[in-house]
Formats: sequence, C-alpha cells, structure tokens
Amino acid sequence: MGQTIVEKIISRNIGAEKVEPGQIVTVKVDRVMLDDIMIPFIVDKFHEMGFCRVWDPDRVVLIYDHLVPSSQLDDIRHYKVGDEFAAKYGIEHVHRSDGICHQLMTEAGYVKPGDVVFGTDSHTTTYGCVGAFSTGIGYTEMAAILGTGTLWVKVPETIRIHISGTLPANVMSKDMILRIIGDLGADGATYRALEFTGDTVERMSVSSRMTMANMAIEAGAKCALFAPDEKTAQYCGVSLDGFQPGLAGDRDAAYLKTLTYRAEDFVPVMACPSQVDKIREVKDLAGLPIDQVFIGSCTNGRLEDLQAAAKVLEGKQVAPFVKLIVTPASRKVYEEASACGAIGTLVKAGAMVTHPGCGLCCGRTGGILWDGERVVATNNRNFLGRMGTSKVEIYLASPAVAAACAAAGAIVCPL
Repeated sequence: MGQTIVEKIISRNIGAEKVEPGQIVTVKVDRVMLDDIMIPFIVDKFHEMGFCRVWDPDRVVLIYDHLVPSSQLDDIRHYKVGDEFAAKYGIEHVHRSDGICHQLMTEAGYVKPGDVVFGTDSHTTTYGCVGAFSTGIGYTEMAAILGTGTLWVKVPETIRIHISGTLPANVMSKDMILRIIGDLGADGATYRALEFTGDTVERMSVSSRMTMANMAIEAGAKCALFAPDEKTAQYCGVSLDGFQPGLAGDRDAAYLKTLTYRAEDFVPVMACPSQVDKIREVKDLAGLPIDQVFIGSCTNGRLEDLQAAAKVLEGKQVAPFVKLIVTPASRKVYEEASACGAIGTLVKAGAMVTHPGCGLCCGRTGGILWDGERVVATNNRNFLGRMGTSKVEIYLASPAVAAACAAAGAIVCPL
C-alpha cells in the first residue's frame, strides 16, 4: 500500500521505510519558529528543564510580529527576554517587525519541501503550502525542542481534498477553504492531515495555497499539505531533489476519506459570527451594513490579495463612516504592492495602510472595535473578542469581497 504526503515526510525523517497512522514517532526537527508572544514562556521552560545550550541555533527563527509596535507596557518585557535569549545562545535569525511570522518563514527561505517544522503559533500549518510538515505547538514542547532537536508526534490520518475545474472570476482561495471548513466542521479534521489535490490546486499560486494551508487549523487539522512543484521550487529558491518531486499522495494510499469538489461550484462566502465553520453565501447576507473592513494577516496579506482588493477599488471610494485598514504581510509585500501601484490605489480609495504585523488580527493594535460594530475581515478567526470587545461582529471573507464591502458600506458580492 502507498503513502500519503505526511506519511512520506515522517518516514523519511525518521529513516523508516513506512509509517502508519496512529504510530508514535520521534522526529528530528528541521526548523522552529518562536514568536514574540510566547518567547518569555519558552525561555522560562527552557531553563526550568535544565538546558544550557540550544541544539542548533541556525535552525531557530525568532520573529517579533504580534506585539509590534508595542501597545502595552508588558510588551517591552517580551522584547528584552527575546533579545537576551538570542544573544546568549547565538540565535542570529531574528526579525523585528519585518512581517508576520508565517509569511516570513516561507518568504525568507527558512522552510523547504519535505521539512519538519514547528512553531509556537497555531497557524504554523501555513508552511504545508510548500510541502512541509508544519504544525503549531506550545511553549513547553518548544523548550524541549530547543534543548534536544527532537519531538514526538503521532502520525496523523489524512483527509484528501480533491478540487478540479476552473474557478469563477469572483472566487478566491479564501472562499474555497471557508467552504471546505464549513463542510468539515470546526473539529472535522482534528489531528488529521489535509492533503489538497486536483488540477485546480495545481494551477493555484503558492500564495493561494498558503491561504488554504493557513486556515486548515480552523477545522482542527494537524497539518495541511500541497505536493511541491516548480512553482514551489521557484518560490522557495531551491531545486527539488530526488525526494521532493515524489511528495504527492500515492494512488493506493489509505485516506480516511476524500472530499471532492468542482471548482465551478464555488461561490463567494463568509464565515459569520462567531464560528469559522458558520458559512453562508455572500449573496444571502447582502445589504447588511458594516463599520470597518480589514485586509491583511497571515491569511490574506500577500501581494495577490492586495492586488485583488485594489482591482475592486480602482476608481472607487470607501463608503462614508467606514474604515478600511490594510496590513501587508511583510515589508517585501509592502514594497511590491507599492511598486505595482496597488498600495497607491488603495490609499486613493481611502484605505489606511499599516506596518506589517499581526496587530488587528489578534486584537492588539491598529483598529480594534467596540460593542455593536461589524467588521468584514480577511484574517482567519472570528471568535468572540478577537478584534475588540465580545460584542463585535466579525465576518471573514476574501480580499475581493472585503474590498467590495468597503466601497458599498455594506456586505455585497464582488462582480
């Protein structure tokens, strides 16, 4: 019997011919990501465990993104603890407000196809867009990795998501993954791998794949995987070796189940307050007035996302009394979006453009909302209190839908 992508990655990592779902194995870690929120807790656990050295400082990446610029006095403690730890143990891959961690990990070349990667943020599943087994962990597990370079995992079962055909012009990958999450349910993929296949998937950009891998955790997935191809190699700046081109699920692999979709059947959708799997078609919500629109985050702050929003807003203005906040996912994205004119178009339409970071998505800085306000956002979670008070209504949508709503001052479907 053949193997799924995640089974191939794990079996190669541990030097086994084959692994089985449910099997407990100890993997050798290729890369880890520490974020600024978790760094003080990681450091405390690292010292509590008695470690006196980091197993391989070159495999460690520390990223300041959630707490920049600082909005609370205690944020400064996180910077100080992180900088002291990096200096003491020789960690040189440190990013201070260069962008959102999940964007930087792939954009800066830290992750390559076939890698095993862990990060102290649940959306670490994003790196499956380039064919890596990546997942989020807690600070205790991360401290153990920093000291040993290893971690135990249970080999996950795999759910195959097969998509074929051509997407409608007003549909983006965000609409696709929201629909899939709605079908699976918030716990429908708990500790399972999602493996995306089909000619629609093959034609998708790496950025679009990132959106889908990023949100896999919202169905409980342990990881989400796309078979690496030439687009992946170009994006990662690598040549696919003898192992990586074979990182596709085998025809005779054992899947828990397969969900099959026709691309033509996808339509613009939204996740309604306050569950990501509470999916409705945009047309059924049309006319609902809004107060704010947010375009950005590790889900939809990339160049193609900002270009999609700019295309919708070309020659238009943001509706009166509506705030449009745009946050590029990284400095590089900011520069590219400026160079191609997307930022200029958004600003001319009335957008407020912020520095790259996580602020508004995690309710820290840059536009949090108050009781009774309604926001259309391109990030990955609409939980109670996520972007302000517990009485804020958060609707998750694609950048194209979000931009159309900003111009209309209400929920509308993009043309």
